[in-house]
Amino acid sequence: MQPEQHEQPVPPEHLVEPAPPPDAVPGPDPQPLAAMRVRYVPGALREQDVAADPFAQFGRWLADAVAAGVAEPNAMVLGTVGPDGRPSSRTVLLKELDATGFVFYTNTTSRKAGELAARPAASLCFPWHAMARQVVVEGTAEAVDRATAQAYWSTRPRESQLGAWASDQSRPVADREALHARLVQVQERFTDVPSVPLPPHWGGFRVVPHRLELWQGQPGRLHDRLRYERGAAGAWTLTRLQP
Repeated sequence: MQPEQHEQPVPPEHLVEPAPPPDAVPGPDPQPLAAMRVRYVPGALREQDVAADPFAQFGRWLADAVAAGVAEPNAMVLGTVGPDGRPSSRTVLLKELDATGFVFYTNTTSRKAGELAARPAASLCFPWHAMARQVVVEGTAEAVDRATAQAYWSTRPRESQLGAWASDQSRPVADREALHARLVQVQERFTDVPSVPLPPHWGGFRVVPHRLELWQGQPGRLHDRLRYERGAAGAWTLTRLQP
């Protein structure tokens, strides 16, 4: 590389490599990324084979994922919207499913809880890649009552309960050691307490869906998409969407 021309000579030790262009992305060669794809094995997803009720159909697919050994089949990507209109997402765990919605639990002072309290629109995505299946839920989040949260809290491992007390979720922390120090304080606080109490800042949300979409991978990217949508009277309609 020829040194850049200057009015005054620049000592060799002051020469530096030019900065990469702003759009340069370090990492793998983009060509292999462009070539990464999986050809899905045909699997029928036909209207006549799915349940009329989306909760029943979701239950079938969840059972299939469990039987197939999918890692953490109850893991779902929760999407929320902030006060500035910017979306955010994170993975949470589905802990309850009933005829009204999908329930997860969290610190109620966290970013996601704050966003849902201000703007309850939410989405969920269950990415069962190993089965070439995906379920996307759109709905409205509502807080579960304290008794429901307490019932689930009582089933959590003690170490998870202590962690919920130690973590001021979504807030900055100096380092890992500082977080561990908080945990030690909590452990000492509850040393002689058989049952760790439910924190005042911890609870659950139920996402009540108005849409639920089933996705099944197909060859040639002509995937199957069936969408349930709740009407004004509460009845569900099923529509096939183009991929």
